[in-house]
Amino acid sequence: MAAAAAAAAASLALSSPLRSNSRSAARFFVLCTLARTSRQSHRRAHILSTNLSDPSELFSRRISQLGLSEPRVVNCRRLCSSTLSAESQARETTEEGVSSGEKIREFRKRQSIRDIKGGPEEGLELVGQKLVVRGWVRTCRVQRSVTFIEVNDGSCLSNMQCVVNSDAEGYDQVESGSVTTGASLMVEGVLVSSQGSKQKVELRVEKLTVIGNCDPSTFPIQKKRASREFLRTVAHLRPRTNTFGAVARVRNALAHATHKFFQENGFTWISSPIITASDCEGAGEQFCVTTLIPAAKEGTETLVDAIPRTKDGMVDWSQDFFGKPAFLTVSGQLNAETYATALSDVYTFGPTFRAENSNTSRHLAEFWMIEPELAFADLHDDMACATAYLQYVVRYVLENCKEDMDFFNTWIEKGILDRLNDVAEKDFVQLTYTDAVELLIKAKRKFEFPVKWGCDLQSEHERYITEEAFGGRPVIIRDYPKDIKAFYMRANDDGKTVAAMDLLVPRVGELIGGSQREERLEYLENRLDELKLDKESFWWYLDLRRFGSVPHAGFGLGFERLVQFATGIDNIRDAIPFPRTPASAEF
Repeated sequence: MAAAAAAAAASLALSSPLRSNSRSAARFFVLCTLARTSRQSHRRAHILSTNLSDPSELFSRRISQLGLSEPRVVNCRRLCSSTLSAESQARETTEEGVSSGEKIREFRKRQSIRDIKGGPEEGLELVGQKLVVRGWVRTCRVQRSVTFIEVNDGSCLSNMQCVVNSDAEGYDQVESGSVTTGASLMVEGVLVSSQGSKQKVELRVEKLTVIGNCDPSTFPIQKKRASREFLRTVAHLRPRTNTFGAVARVRNALAHATHKFFQENGFTWISSPIITASDCEGAGEQFCVTTLIPAAKEGTETLVDAIPRTKDGMVDWSQDFFGKPAFLTVSGQLNAETYATALSDVYTFGPTFRAENSNTSRHLAEFWMIEPELAFADLHDDMACATAYLQYVVRYVLENCKEDMDFFNTWIEKGILDRLNDVAEKDFVQLTYTDAVELLIKAKRKFEFPVKWGCDLQSEHERYITEEAFGGRPVIIRDYPKDIKAFYMRANDDGKTVAAMDLLVPRVGELIGGSQREERLEYLENRLDELKLDKESFWWYLDLRRFGSVPHAGFGLGFERLVQFATGIDNIRDAIPFPRTPASAEF
């Protein structure tokens, strides 16, 4: 049958471009629809063998068979031809002179308040130009002869002061009380020099249009300051505040700088899976993904007996969606390693999940991770990459988010600019875990958690080292005891430590954690056995050591902690748009 179809297609081969005549287009349309329909083979053979002395007749017959109304042949030509330009298609009409449709307008970036006021002259170079501003009302002050409306569109911290006289078109909306805090509107007018001291320019409004009303009696975001705890209960509206608008913009800048750094240094971005059957960290704090429990639409009341079990009473995972236990990922590192052994330098940047029942200001159940992997690299290369990355993104934020960073320096953490400049400019310090423990033991300070060799350093220890012992300089601690680190880290020759490193920064403590990966198959298998981890689950990971293994290293960075570090926000729940924590999954 395939041969017959090919022969028929060859007999219909076009000797001229498709748009040259309507008969050719008709033939092409018939062949296309024949290939897509699911008719019986004898039906197809019958159509293909039809006399093509009059293609228009066959075309009409095929249209009827498909249940479609018969268009003009000229429309078929326009539909099938791939050589017509978008412009000519937009202008083309049928034989009866009916328009065939309008061209889609060109997309253009809208002029934002940041575009107007963000330059070195803060908008003075645009004085006299007619502008349009769209945004949300922050305040509206109605005076006897003039009304002042502060509008913010989210592009920057600054508002646009709009001066409205009673002769402006749409002023009746001011008189009716529609211009309230939270309302959305569009204002058109001429940019003029401002008489006030808070801004250099303002908009003299000629036309005002309220787009969306806002009831001031129920709108929870008012001019008065609200606590961060309260704003978490209205997380869908908190971006309209100065603080959370600034956090969102800095977060965006950090994400952009992250991709920019790695792309400029030859890394390839890869997508790691969100659903996995392996536990990268070996801690077991994972969210289970299953279809054995009815979906939400089927109700929340589920009988335990409805979950399938094996003969010995265990959950029968073979009946689950993936045929075995599956979880939300805690890290994309293992998957990144697979691509690093093919593409050399790669990175992931995506969401990860931890089912850790912790309600501290440092923990989230859902967070984003940045995880680069470097092939043909050791721990020294890893530390160098982490240092260069952190300094790069900090410089980027300081240079590109000046207004927001000034806001944080004034209202969130005084001195944050100096702290970030120290990170961007000062040399980082490195010392071994053993040296760090000795330093802490000798410190003239009582810690809540006692220090001894073999313990996992706590936040108070890390902050003491970077903030006090080294005067605000970032510190890298390396060569940790193997018993407190993950299975994939390369064993050092001493048999007690692994080639791991943590990068500590002031105010946060550990910001980056990384290691040289264990590239030796025998060592990795032994480590999995020591930790009683199922080697069968890591068969593909072990294969990387069987087939062309290379020394490689990488690190992980919790993106929300980086946002905290760059903004001074003290609670990690305020560093992500919609925080997921124990007993909290709103919005």
